[in-house]
Amino acid sequence: MLSSIIDAFKVPELRKKILFTLGILALYRFGAYVPVPGIPFNEFASSFANSGVSMTMLDLFTGGALSNFSVFSLGIMPYITASIIMQLMQGVIPAVGRWAKEGEAGRRKITQVTRYLTLGLGLVNAVGYLLLFKSPTYGVVFTDQVPGLLTDILVVFTLVAGTAFIMWMGELITQRGVGNGMSLIIFASIVSRVPAAIFSSVNLSADFGMGIAVTALILVVVLLCIPAIIFVERAQRRIPVNYAKRVQGRKMMGGQSTYIPLKVNAAGVIPIIFASCLIYFPAQLAALFNVDWLTAVADAISTGWVNWILTVLLIVFFAYFYTSMVFNPDETADNLRRQGGFIPGVRPGSATAAYIKNVLHRVTLPGGIFIAVIAVAPSILFSFTGNQLIQAFGGTSILIMIGVALDTMNKVESQLKMHNYDGFFK
Repeated sequence: MLSSIIDAFKVPELRKKILFTLGILALYRFGAYVPVPGIPFNEFASSFANSGVSMTMLDLFTGGALSNFSVFSLGIMPYITASIIMQLMQGVIPAVGRWAKEGEAGRRKITQVTRYLTLGLGLVNAVGYLLLFKSPTYGVVFTDQVPGLLTDILVVFTLVAGTAFIMWMGELITQRGVGNGMSLIIFASIVSRVPAAIFSSVNLSADFGMGIAVTALILVVVLLCIPAIIFVERAQRRIPVNYAKRVQGRKMMGGQSTYIPLKVNAAGVIPIIFASCLIYFPAQLAALFNVDWLTAVADAISTGWVNWILTVLLIVFFAYFYTSMVFNPDETADNLRRQGGFIPGVRPGSATAAYIKNVLHRVTLPGGIFIAVIAVAPSILFSFTGNQLIQAFGGTSILIMIGVALDTMNKVESQLKMHNYDGFFK
């Protein structure tokens, strides 16, 4: 692994991409500590410490930016919510569905609409946070050296601009860096909370030695879970495919055998990210309207058995939904038929499509259940122990971190193989 990292830095083009990605992530983390102009930082920090569970979970996905009321307080959530909406619209609105099939031109249209939708959601969230933090619950009093209306406009504009800047940074990483920019930004937000969580775990118990022992045990369990998660992430169900022999000119074509790889977890970390955004969406609504009953509902959904059940159901749903979006059995069967390929014992055409769809449904279910259990189990433990390290290394967090790390390593590996290096995976 170390030699592969060294090889990656030996390639000038890849080295520039890696350093560019690290630079953008460092800029993102810097922005998480730049407060919104006019906010009384110390007073706000003390009032936020007593906020509900839902706000604490939102703060986790912003890497502490929300608790600092920084320019990046809205985080990546507006963009992810907009992406979820556009994904759902592909199956509801025919025009959006056609865009998804138009190749690069269609993707540009979807990206453009997603950007505008992100700014709209960011504006709604910014107004909501402003009203929430000025309410008696937090009692934030902004600077009185300028008119109140002007201060409100400045705060909302700063938060929306921060969301647009995060979206821009994520797209820059995707285009000019290594890996998926939005996923890496979430990765950086989660990882940034780990050192503080370790310190909190060590000092949770009155006995310092016991605190160290509990922290070490949690870290060992996490390390033991990583190989199992990686195994499932890379597991495949391979459908054998044979190609009939045919004569083309004077050459004999076909006759070889191959397979269709169907990943057990084809959707990766997308179901977890989507499910998390939907679960914490009521918290964003509570921040917008600041109604007691809505806040109570948001807190109930953000923790406890309601949260656990919803998390499992949404992760399994999005595992099926996203897999169906990225893999089309009908199109695969049609391509096989045109190329002279067939699955042994299955008739070409609709029978092949039905067979692939059936296998895909069977392998997606255990993959979805596995990541759902991994996501929920640490939340259950945290509810009984209150250890912040379990929350930082929660199932959702660790699955996102491992999934993003594997995806980024795969992209680096493909770049290394282009330059005749072995890559990470031997």
